[in-house]
Amino acid sequence: MFGMLGLGIRELWLHAPFSGNAGVREARYPCPRLSWCCPGSAQDSGHNLKLLDSRKALSRFPSFLIHLGIFCSDSSNGENAIDEEDEEEEEDEEEEDDLEVKEENGVLVLTDANFDNFVADKDTVLLEFYAPWCGHCKQFAPEYEKIAGILKADDPPIPVAKIDATSASMLASKFDVSGYPTIKILKKGQAVDYEGSRTQEEIVAKVREVSQPDWTPPPEVTLVLTKDNFDEVVNDADIILVEFYAPWCGHCKKLAPEYEKAAKELSKRSPPIPLAKVDATAETDLAKRFDVSGYPTLKIFRKGRPFDYNGPREKYGIVDYMVEQSGPPSKEILTLKQVQEFLKDGDDVVVIGVFAGESDPAYRQYQDAANNLREDYKFHHTHSAEIAKFLKVAPGKLVIMQPEKFQSKYEPRSNVMDVQGFTEGSAIKDYVVKHALPLVGHRKPSNDAKRYAKRPLVVVYYSVDFSFDYRTATQFWRNKVLEVAKDFPEYTFAIADEEDYATEVRDLGLSESGEDVNAAILDENGKKFAMEPEEFDSDALRDFVMAFKKGKLKPVIKSQPVPKNNKGPVRVVVGKTFDSIVMDPKRDVLIEFYAPWCGHCKQLEPVYTSLGKKYKNQKDLVIAKMDATANDITSDRYKVDGFPTIYFAPRGDKKNPIKFEGGDRDLEHLSKFIEEHATKPSRTREEL
Repeated sequence: MFGMLGLGIRELWLHAPFSGNAGVREARYPCPRLSWCCPGSAQDSGHNLKLLDSRKALSRFPSFLIHLGIFCSDSSNGENAIDEEDEEEEEDEEEEDDLEVKEENGVLVLTDANFDNFVADKDTVLLEFYAPWCGHCKQFAPEYEKIAGILKADDPPIPVAKIDATSASMLASKFDVSGYPTIKILKKGQAVDYEGSRTQEEIVAKVREVSQPDWTPPPEVTLVLTKDNFDEVVNDADIILVEFYAPWCGHCKKLAPEYEKAAKELSKRSPPIPLAKVDATAETDLAKRFDVSGYPTLKIFRKGRPFDYNGPREKYGIVDYMVEQSGPPSKEILTLKQVQEFLKDGDDVVVIGVFAGESDPAYRQYQDAANNLREDYKFHHTHSAEIAKFLKVAPGKLVIMQPEKFQSKYEPRSNVMDVQGFTEGSAIKDYVVKHALPLVGHRKPSNDAKRYAKRPLVVVYYSVDFSFDYRTATQFWRNKVLEVAKDFPEYTFAIADEEDYATEVRDLGLSESGEDVNAAILDENGKKFAMEPEEFDSDALRDFVMAFKKGKLKPVIKSQPVPKNNKGPVRVVVGKTFDSIVMDPKRDVLIEFYAPWCGHCKQLEPVYTSLGKKYKNQKDLVIAKMDATANDITSDRYKVDGFPTIYFAPRGDKKNPIKFEGGDRDLEHLSKFIEEHATKPSRTREEL
C-alpha cells in the first residue's frame, strides 16, 4: 500500500494534530503490508497514547494521507495483501467463534467444533445428547438445568453440557447415540454410560461418584473365553451367548457397548444368563472349530451344543431374545380345547409332539430338534391321552397339521412321524420343514423370509383377506390355484395380498394390468417372470407354469438404462447387464451394491474409485458397482441386506461369491481382499 514511501520501510509515522494539550502527538504504526499489530509507542510531552489499529488510523486521516500523497500502488500489491490479511483475520475470528462455549440457563453448549478443545483439560463432564424436537428432552430440560446449578457449586465445579445430536453428527456417531436424551459422563476423556433414572438425585450422585480421584470403571460383566477355559464354561452353562470378534472390526466395536449392557442386564436375572466373548484372531482353533468366517459371529450354546444366534444386536433386543431363548423350546398343551383353537383360528402350521412323559427318550430328542427350529416355528407337546385320541396317534409321534383355512382335498389332514429315542434331531427337523407349508399358503411380509425362501415360487396376487366377510372370495381364487398346484409338487405355491407386495407387483409391471388377479414366478436364480394380464383362471395359470417349466418365458428385469460410455475405472452395472458383467465366466469381478442415499456408500466412493484405477489395466479383473435400489440382482447368490455390500465373484465359480466382511473399507484392505481371492494373482502397474 505504501509503495511510494519505499518498499523497505517497516513503519509508517503519521503526524496529526490532536485536540487537547498543545503540541503534536506522534503515533507510530507499522506498515500494514507487514503486520497489523501495533508494537510502537506514541510520544508527546511525556504523554502516552493508546495506539490505534493501523487500518483505523488510516480511516481517521484520509485527507491528511492524500495531502501527503500516500495512496495505493499496484506495484506493491498492497491491496491484495490487505485483502488476504482481512480474510485471515475473518477466518481467525470465525475459528474463535466456533471454539467459544456458550451457556444456556446454566448448561454449556458443546458442538463438533468446540468439544475437544473444551473437554481436553477436564476431569469430569456431564453430557446430554438431545434432539430439539424430542418430547422427552424437553421434559428433562428443567431438571437438567437444576443439575447444572448443583454441580457448578461443587468444589471443584463439574461442568454440565448439552449437545444437539441432530447437528453435532460427528459427536453423536463417536458416542454411538441412537436415542434421545442420551446421558454420558466423561471421565478423563472416556465415556461412562449413565443407565439410571433421569432424576436430579440419581444423576448428581452418579456424577459425584465418578468424579472422585480414586474412581475406576467397574469390571466387565462379559466373560472372556480362551482355549483354556472355553469348554469348562460353555459345557457347564444351560445357556450362554458367545461372541467371536476381531479387535479391528468396526462392527464388533459398535456391538461392544451394547453387548456389555445386555450382559449386565442379563446377569441380574435369576438364574442369570451369561454372555461371553472370544477374540477369534487370537483363538484361531476355537474360531475354526465353530466355523467362524466373519465378525462378529454370535452363537448360543446349550450345555456345549452350538446354535446360531439370529437376534438383534442392541441391548434390549439381545436381552429379550436371550430371555425367550432361555425358556423351553416347546410349550406343553394341557387341554383338547387348545388344539381345536389352533386349528380353527390359527394362521400357521401346528406342530405337536405326543409323548408318554418328560422322561421319554423320544421327548428329549424332540426338544433338541425344537431348539434348532425355535425361531422359525412354534413347537408344542402333550402327554394327554385325550389329545392323542383326537389326533389319532399313540405316544412317540410328531403330528404336523394346517389350520382349517389352509386344508384342502388335495392334501392329507395331518402328517405323522415316528419319534424314538434314537431318532436323529436332523431327521425331525427335515420332516417339519418338509411339511410346514400347505399346498397353497399365504405369503406375507412377516413370514416371507422364513417360509417362502424356496424357489421356484409361484405367487398369485389379489386382495387376500381371511376375515369373515371376505373369506369366501379369498378362498374362491385360492381354490383355482390349488387345482394347478397339485400337479406341480416341485414348485411352491402361495397367494399374496397385492397391497402387501405393491412394490413387487410394480416391479413386475403388473400394477397397471387392469386385472383383479395377477401371477408371477420367482426362480432360484433371482429372476422374475410375470404372467401376461388376462382373465385369471386355472387354465391360464397352468399354461403360465408349464411355459416356465419349458423355459419359454422371458424374465422381467428392473433396470436403469445401460450406460453408453462405461469405460471408467469402475464399471457401472445395471439390471440388464448384471449377467454379462458380473456373471462373466472369464473374469473375476468385485461388485459393490450401493444405495444413492447411503452415507457409508458416499464415504466409500473415492476409495472405490482409487481401487478401480489401481486395477484398471488388469484385463482379467473388473471393479464394478450397482445401484441396488434401482436394479434387479438377477442371482439370488448375491444377498444384499445393507449398504454398501461388496462381493468378489471369481471366474468359473460365479454361484459362490465371497462377501467382503469384517475389514475396514479402505484401499489397503480391499486390495488385500482382491489379492487373496483373485483366480490368478493380480499385479498392478505400480508393482511392475
